[in-house]
Amino acid sequence: MIRLHDISLQRGSKILLTNSSTTIHDGQKVAITGANGCGKSSLFAVFNQQLTIDSGEFTITPNLRIAHMAQEVTALEKAAIEYVIDGDQHLRSIQHQLVVAEEQHNNNLIAHLHSELEKIDGYTTHHRAAQLLHGLGFSTEQEQLPVTHFSGGWRIRLNLAQALMKPSDLLLLDEPTNHLDLDAILWLEQWLKSYRGTLIIISHDRDFLDNVVNQIIHIEHQRLNTYRGNYSQFEVLRSEQLAHQQSMLEKQQAQRAHIESFIARFRAKASKAKQVQSRIKALERLENIAPAHVDSPFTFTFPSSEKISDPLLQLQDCTLGYSDHTILQDVKLNIHPGDAIGLLGPNGAGKSTLLKNLAGILSAPKGERICGEHLKIGYFAQHQLEYLDNNASPALHLQRLSPDASEQSIRNFLGSFDFRGDLAFDPITHFSGGEKARLALAIIAWQKPNLLLLDEPTNHLDLEMRQALTIALQAFTGALVVVSHDRHLLRNCVDQLLLVANNQVKEYEGDLDDYAQWLNQDKQPSPDKTSVNQTAQASQSKKDQRRKKAEIRQQLRPLTSKIKQQELALEQLLIKLDTIANQLNDNEIYSDDKKEQLKQLLTEQHTIKKQQEETEEQLLINMAELETLEEALNDAG
Repeated sequence: MIRLHDISLQRGSKILLTNSSTTIHDGQKVAITGANGCGKSSLFAVFNQQLTIDSGEFTITPNLRIAHMAQEVTALEKAAIEYVIDGDQHLRSIQHQLVVAEEQHNNNLIAHLHSELEKIDGYTTHHRAAQLLHGLGFSTEQEQLPVTHFSGGWRIRLNLAQALMKPSDLLLLDEPTNHLDLDAILWLEQWLKSYRGTLIIISHDRDFLDNVVNQIIHIEHQRLNTYRGNYSQFEVLRSEQLAHQQSMLEKQQAQRAHIESFIARFRAKASKAKQVQSRIKALERLENIAPAHVDSPFTFTFPSSEKISDPLLQLQDCTLGYSDHTILQDVKLNIHPGDAIGLLGPNGAGKSTLLKNLAGILSAPKGERICGEHLKIGYFAQHQLEYLDNNASPALHLQRLSPDASEQSIRNFLGSFDFRGDLAFDPITHFSGGEKARLALAIIAWQKPNLLLLDEPTNHLDLEMRQALTIALQAFTGALVVVSHDRHLLRNCVDQLLLVANNQVKEYEGDLDDYAQWLNQDKQPSPDKTSVNQTAQASQSKKDQRRKKAEIRQQLRPLTSKIKQQELALEQLLIKLDTIANQLNDNEIYSDDKKEQLKQLLTEQHTIKKQQEETEEQLLINMAELETLEEALNDAG
């Protein structure tokens, strides 16, 4: 058990926690959440006994075996599988003692050490390590490659495997999904569900947290707030708390105003002196309830270019890959305005290769890539962070793209990505990975693309930024093709899934839950003679269903695009009406010398209201049609 009682924690001059308490019981699976810089990693260091609290009481079960995931990997020539096995230090100690005992021909000690190996399941060590590596996306051949062979992200996977390899009672994982693809995340979820010890996680992947944890410790206002349940349940409970808190705040403010008014009116009257002093003391005792600041610091959008083509981009009978290695064959893909496509597929199947070909970074050895006349691509990939100029500020990155843009417009735009004040003009050399990822997205949004190609855009982003990105993508009127391990983003932003597997790109008829089953399914046995006819009938039925669903989707795409355009048009009309209403609220407009301007405003208001009514009517018709098509799509299986 871990118990924190009235603890305070400070790093440098920054106070992280004050008089905070919580308890984590054995076997619980807990997530630590909170804004960046609130103290999540410092709290981890306390749990790992690498950092001491400034005051209060911290108790942890004695002799607890603790495993944690390191964030850095020393470049080693050691084979990957041996590096993972190093995580079991007790095993390595026994193996070392065994080597010494054999050199000394100490048969009694040799027998004892072999008995110890059997107790800790030491004879299956390589098999267990290989299973961990395979689950995290490593091939059999990669097991024997030296650690130095792998890139930074893959080395972090090795650190994760090493932490999982260590027998532990307490497992501490800080952002374990950051460098994993969806396949590896699904595997890790299952592994952690079966873990018997106490698990504490920091993660910004809400679906991952929903499927793994049963308690949330949220750090806010230098306090630890504990919630039972997963992340979605925490959001509901916290929103209810904040609503109650806001109501309490409003009542408190009214009470405070009443007391202050009494003090102001009667402070000078001797007859009321005792009552005034009593009110002053009451005012001091009044609990200071913090306002419910729940607004995200991010308010950005992805504005689309004014000119657009249909289709935006086509791949016709393309072979994708490299001169000496084919990855995908016979790729046919048409991308239209309003399309929102998610790419699924096992690690290494070609998802990133497909995006690079769509972006024009790779050329297809065979086939044709056809660009629409007004195609404007916004491409995001993790390696692009390396191409940011570390000596330049966020503002300078945008000024280089638009030399004529005013400083204020750039400052306002960067503020929506939470680069405020001096941060917008500071060199990015000391920026975190999350800040650089935000800047890369800001640069894309600044250029107003009509096709977004996003390869793992949520890596390094915190939960609030991921939510803001989801909302921005939902409102984007251009086309979207995305690869992401963030299932919440995929569920809420894409309406079409493509499966990239077995050298092909095909429409995927299922959902993300079906995809998880597809990844785990074993090869089906060949049908016997008595079932051939049934199988053929089932196959034909599924083929008819797929054809019907494909036909419905063909109708859905242009309709969805039209609805987005109408919603945007309606929003613009409402903005214009608000502007006119503000002008009409000005008394000067009704003076004799402004009769003509008043007449013009009223005429314009009438015209816009008529356009509003027509747009709303057409929008309702289209939304009803969309609902009918979606029901038909569900009925089609």
